[in-house]
Amino acid sequence: MVASKNEAQSRIQINAMLAQTGWVLDADSDQHNVEVEYRTPIGKPADYVLMDSDGFPLCVLEAKNFDIDPLSAKEQAREYANALNCRFIILSNGREHYFWDIETGNPNTIGEFPQQRNLEDRKEGFNPHQDKENIDEIGNDYIALSQMPDYANKPEYKDESTREEFIFSNGLRFLRKYQLEALLTIQKGVQEGSERFLLEMATGTGKTLTSSAIIKMFLRNFGVKRVLFLVDRLELETQAQKEFNKVLKNDYTTVIWKENSKNWNSAQIVVSTVQSFISDNKYKRIFKPSDFDLVISDEAHRSLGRKSRRVFEYFVGFKLGLTATPKDYLKSVNISGLTERDPRELERRMMLDTYTTFGCRSGEPTFRYSLLDGVKEGFLINPFVYDARTDITTELLSEEGYLFEGTDEDGNDVEETFTKKDFEKKFFSEETNRKFCETFLQNARKDPYTGEIGKSLIFCVSQKHAAKVTQILNEYALEMFPNKYQSDFAVQVTSNVMGSQQMTVDFANNTLNGFSTVNEYYRTSKTRVCVTVGMMTTGYDCTDLLNIAMMRPIYSPSDFIQMKGRGTRRKDFSEDWIDKDEVNEAINSIKHDFALFDFFGNYEYFEKEFDYDQKLKLPAKPSKPGEPPIDIDTPELDTAESYVLDPLKSLEEIPLTTQGMKIDQVYFDRFIDTIQDHPELRELVELGEVSKIEEYLAKKVFDKPEEYFTLKNLEIALKTDRKLSVLDILMYSFGFTDRIKSKKEQLEEAFDKFDNEHQPDEVYFRSVRYFFETYLVDKEVREIIDSRKYADLNTHSSNLLEHFKAIPEGMRDTILSYIKNNIEIEKFA
Repeated sequence: MVASKNEAQSRIQINAMLAQTGWVLDADSDQHNVEVEYRTPIGKPADYVLMDSDGFPLCVLEAKNFDIDPLSAKEQAREYANALNCRFIILSNGREHYFWDIETGNPNTIGEFPQQRNLEDRKEGFNPHQDKENIDEIGNDYIALSQMPDYANKPEYKDESTREEFIFSNGLRFLRKYQLEALLTIQKGVQEGSERFLLEMATGTGKTLTSSAIIKMFLRNFGVKRVLFLVDRLELETQAQKEFNKVLKNDYTTVIWKENSKNWNSAQIVVSTVQSFISDNKYKRIFKPSDFDLVISDEAHRSLGRKSRRVFEYFVGFKLGLTATPKDYLKSVNISGLTERDPRELERRMMLDTYTTFGCRSGEPTFRYSLLDGVKEGFLINPFVYDARTDITTELLSEEGYLFEGTDEDGNDVEETFTKKDFEKKFFSEETNRKFCETFLQNARKDPYTGEIGKSLIFCVSQKHAAKVTQILNEYALEMFPNKYQSDFAVQVTSNVMGSQQMTVDFANNTLNGFSTVNEYYRTSKTRVCVTVGMMTTGYDCTDLLNIAMMRPIYSPSDFIQMKGRGTRRKDFSEDWIDKDEVNEAINSIKHDFALFDFFGNYEYFEKEFDYDQKLKLPAKPSKPGEPPIDIDTPELDTAESYVLDPLKSLEEIPLTTQGMKIDQVYFDRFIDTIQDHPELRELVELGEVSKIEEYLAKKVFDKPEEYFTLKNLEIALKTDRKLSVLDILMYSFGFTDRIKSKKEQLEEAFDKFDNEHQPDEVYFRSVRYFFETYLVDKEVREIIDSRKYADLNTHSSNLLEHFKAIPEGMRDTILSYIKNNIEIEKFA
């Protein structure tokens, strides 16, 4: 039975995804392991049957049309699978994909197809325990039992109230009501056959503690032997390990995985950055798909990019995502107005992909506990927002932008329009930064016991901007608090500052640059303000922060919510008294809110329906005698422009780039409108008839005097860095793919297919990849290699010779043979 024309469009995508994970459809290949239109014993053909390494049916793949829900083929596919004695099913329409282990549960959304070895490992080793009678009964003391397990068997602690009193008196930790609810929701999901879960919990609600309880539950139940906890930053490795050790050390061993370390074999919980696994595709060489039965992704939508998702999907078993960022945080963004290059579009795609990856296609997570929930129940606090804008930033934020008028070095009049994205990148204003700092200092929350500026975080555009703001703050501090801080009132904490990582720890521990000397009985850091770019966002726990300032525009909702979230934790400042007998009980020591200074309308941008507590319109007139006003008509602004290193160059480039982008977009939009009038062209694309597509375009669309569409002009309009085929462009134009892949992405995918099939030794892995990619993109290298004039590599600019020598001759031949038989080199020209 031949697939219909409507179904052909989905098969284009399905075939590509199969090839990407190492499945071979070519019947003439020795590695052939996919049968198409495979006749089953019941006389009906299955669309695809994936074979195991012995040539027996392993998985049925049922393909549906683009516009049909693949789940509609569920029973049909099960009939085929049962007839072929297959345990696994994939349901796909080319856009949405489900994997179904019919022995363990329900179909789960997947982002890419499983590899052959992945399915074989799962068949041999993954059978989650489903005996409901032996499932743990979980209460709010579930974690406390792990912290001190021996007491639970003593008769005097059988009584619930006595047990709780014992736990409190020993400093052990109960699960909060919502944390327990999250745990029970996942437990119920597993019992009902689910394998993927997403927890959406606000910053400060204890995701890591909740994860500890979830890990314990899975290790004690459901057949899980080892857990992988993935983070996206190095400092979060140590933080996670400390938390797991604190509450689970009596029951389980936790290690941080490092390259060439074997200690993970003896541990039940392995913590690592996802980057460590991605590097040189180590995860394929060091780990088997069955090595981790539960994979947890912390800050899932940040840590599950294109490459890291392959790591995540590689391992069999349960998958859990943690996020503090709700999917609807882009609710105030006009989605239809986004372009592929807009950072908000990338963020939107990542969010939607994350929810889909964890089986939450509807947008509802497995369990949600929001900031508003936390505030309502007394666990978190809301910010007191200061929406502060100068005359200049008000115009930078407007649709029209800020029009700067001045003169260049030759005395010629110039004018340019800047927007918020240009601040501290192409447009610089010393006076604007000073006004930011002045407003912050005048309105900042104060420490309840010392009266000093409360501990604060300021987020800047760049490291250079952070250095400027730090200097300005220390200048003001010297003026406002003479002889008190010695230029350590504010400290720059960015990656280019030596010891910056330790600074973040010292600030949280109230020891940065020593202690405040205002009150000898009370401990707080001498440094009051840390100025950073992004170091102190995700996972940074400093409960006594009273001020957060955003001196930068923010485009990512996850970045915004993480920055804001640094201040939402509750705090009783009386806990920081060294001598408790000296506590001044007359002072209200409870942190009820924190100040969020927003100088670029970020709060309004992401939370339009929320009311501000206060809006500050920064004054254009001087606040002190002799201080120049911030106003676009004042000559002082010309002085501020002197901070631009090359103003004339910047002024020339911006309008050309902007104008070019608009023209290019209009040109491509006209092309889309034109081809929509050619339904027969869409049919050819659905069937993948490349030669007929080229012939049709040449006769009826290209080189016409009305529009003069050409392949080259369309490539320019799309701003691609590689040569595009007509099929690439039309698949994108008709909506069969959501974007045009870059040359780098194409190279990564091509090499990953090769790596899946041949897995070169780790010793020369990097040389193999460099040789593979260089051969594809460099015509001169191809000519040298193909003519066997290897000595010419000595003087070639690619520096390939060292890598070439490191690769065994047999592997070189394998690479060249693979490229010749599997890759269209023209795509990378």
